[in-house]
Amino acid sequence: MLSRVANSLFWMSRYVERAENVARLLDVNLQLLLDYRSLDDETLRKHWMPIVQTTGDEESFAKQHNQATASAVADFMVFNQDNSNSIVSSICSARENARMIRDQITIETWEELNRLYLFILSPEARIVWTESPTDFFNQVKASSIQLLGLSYATHSHNEGWWFSEAGRFMERADKTSRILDLRHHTLPERGLPKSVSQTDALEWSAVLRSCSAWDVFKAIYGAEVNPYNVAQFLLLNEDFPRSIRFCVERLNESLRHISGVPVNRFGNDAEKLCGRLAAELQFITIEEVFEIGLHGYLDQVQLKLNSVGEALFNAYIFQSFDLDSEVQFVQQEEQQQQSLRPSTLVTHP
Repeated sequence: MLSRVANSLFWMSRYVERAENVARLLDVNLQLLLDYRSLDDETLRKHWMPIVQTTGDEESFAKQHNQATASAVADFMVFNQDNSNSIVSSICSARENARMIRDQITIETWEELNRLYLFILSPEARIVWTESPTDFFNQVKASSIQLLGLSYATHSHNEGWWFSEAGRFMERADKTSRILDLRHHTLPERGLPKSVSQTDALEWSAVLRSCSAWDVFKAIYGAEVNPYNVAQFLLLNEDFPRSIRFCVERLNESLRHISGVPVNRFGNDAEKLCGRLAAELQFITIEEVFEIGLHGYLDQVQLKLNSVGEALFNAYIFQSFDLDSEVQFVQQEEQQQQSLRPSTLVTHP
């Protein structure tokens, strides 16, 4: 497989996942405002600013907006094409990567991604957004889920498909870590809070809903929502498809399918780093996480995911070569072609 094809498949899948996660996050937090008893400017700032911070775009947001309000944050994270993490930018980038490898994806996948792209840039999208932001976000989420299903059902599960899976699960693990870190300011630097207020419980339930984890969480823990249970579920649960542990294990599996290296071995730095992180998440306890500090530990996880991504790029996408060897190879090719040409010498009897 060409490295540019692998790179485009990886990022196409990753950008679609990013758009879906941003849609979930904004939709839940817009609805959460309805549960607040008072909404002064300071309350709104404390509510919306952490959401901007989760994407690492706080500085860029501050240059464009004086205050973190619902309209400002939504515009920045939905329609702002100068923000590379916005929904519009993510869908446009996903569609551009798909266009460059049009022959590598099925027509069903291309048509659905192109439909979402045309919708997101159309006047209709602004109308739907104005009338009902939830309907707008539902369209983005539904299309993302449909693309996931089409990928699974219509694509060959070959090397290229596993690059797509690697991009999807790397992005999902990163975004779950950022969503889980959203309310870290309600926690002490290390350890658990001594008590959890009703407002805190409401905000932690919003963290679960942002990951579509509310129903599954209730089935395991009941209605008691606290940072300990939420962090344990979203960080260390081995069965929930959006937990960090689940995503890292699937990322590790994808890397092994690409290279053919067994799980208990590694053939490059990406496999080594990812396998190490998967093992760490398998054996660490939530008590140890809170002893380190949830915010600090999630920062470490994000840095480790970035290291895996960089190692993956170096292993498969950015292939350095020896210039002398390349020149020698070209010369050999030319000599071989010349030897195969028919002779121009004509002999007479």
